[in-house]
Amino acid sequence: MTLVACVLAAGRGTRMRSDVPKVLQPLAHKPLLGHVLEIVEALGADDTVIVYGHGGDAVQSAFASTDLKWALQADQLGTGHALQQAMPQIADNTRVLVLCGDVPLLTQASLQRLLASTPDDAVGVLSVAMDDPTGYGRIIRDDHDSVIRIVEQKDGDANELAVREINSGVFVLPSTPLRRWLDALSPQNTQGEYYLTDVVGLAVAEGIAVHGVLADSFEETMGINDRVQLAAAERVYQTRVVEQLMRDGARVADPGRVDIRGDVRVGKDVFIDINAVFEGEVMLEDGVHIGPNCVIRNATLGAGTQVHANSLIDDATLGRACQIGPFARLRPGSQLADKAKVGNFVEIKKAQIGKGSKVNHLTYIGDATIGEDVNVGAGTITCNYDGANKHQTVIGDGAFIGSGVELVAPVEVGAGATIAAGSTITRGAADGSLTVARARQKTIEGWQRPVKNKK
Repeated sequence: MTLVACVLAAGRGTRMRSDVPKVLQPLAHKPLLGHVLEIVEALGADDTVIVYGHGGDAVQSAFASTDLKWALQADQLGTGHALQQAMPQIADNTRVLVLCGDVPLLTQASLQRLLASTPDDAVGVLSVAMDDPTGYGRIIRDDHDSVIRIVEQKDGDANELAVREINSGVFVLPSTPLRRWLDALSPQNTQGEYYLTDVVGLAVAEGIAVHGVLADSFEETMGINDRVQLAAAERVYQTRVVEQLMRDGARVADPGRVDIRGDVRVGKDVFIDINAVFEGEVMLEDGVHIGPNCVIRNATLGAGTQVHANSLIDDATLGRACQIGPFARLRPGSQLADKAKVGNFVEIKKAQIGKGSKVNHLTYIGDATIGEDVNVGAGTITCNYDGANKHQTVIGDGAFIGSGVELVAPVEVGAGATIAAGSTITRGAADGSLTVARARQKTIEGWQRPVKNKK
């Protein structure tokens, strides 16, 4: 049977104290709603409807490139009312999986178990047991362990409120009777809202079974209403992801001091030191070593590469056995071949560094192609920008660039050439030659250093 995911995402989120809609608040640099939609995609839902309200333009804009249907809930009159707004876009004889846009930590395993445990013509609700269920709707079961109703905190009596099994807000429902049940909802409760949970009682009254399926943990059903809960969810998410990295072959110095903000894949015997941050798509091949306080973004690091402390790698590709840092910065477009070395306080931008070449310290290389086994001395600068356009510097295999050299692009240094320290190179340097381009040094005898005038 066709599965339609309906995500309720219209809440204002006033407790966030933010101009950003609640479902766009970031968890691991991705909107809360984005995490929910990832789960929907993993489940293979045939269609997805987002019920939006507060900040609707921003929410739609954030997911404009995705194949979604949208339903406006102009007035927030409860979860039942929210689902009513989506029903015109949901066909009869389908299964409706109801999710919440502010519950981002659900696992595919729990949702698959809910779907598998609930027949197509029945109702399923994902529940969780809590030591302290205060504030949550209680799952009420009969003597045969079937769910017969859900009671909200403000509407329960003492016996009902003693129940520790709570409603997660996740349901699977048959769409044809669901229309009828939604039309029958009443706001006769302490909140004056149309509760989706009342659908359970209406289904039971018609003799339709309601299956309660326990989630693996409360953490995956956490709703995010304020920044304290958002921070708690961030730690749960990070723990999950870092634990998976360790299962995949990484050794992590302190799992509590690594942040994953994207998709990180690791080979065997990878080491990650404290305070490392990974963003976007990152691949760490076998034996990669990441030192403390490094940021790696959208990068591939070849086997055996070492990144030393306080280095930033952004949108770069590194070969095998490279050495980076400490305090190095590789900007977008940087490509390092095997055994290349970029040392401390070196910045590389949109440049190719050949196999075995070294750019050791205090140097800027931008818009350049450097061959194999090149040595670039300390304080070297490629002067690649003329105020309007960028220009290329090309350095041939085996060249030696002395310290304090300025290479004024466009310029080419030949294979095996040597550039004397302190030179400013504005024209090509021939293969195998020594090029010196310095101002003549002179000494002025009898010169007196200026002194301050006495007052």
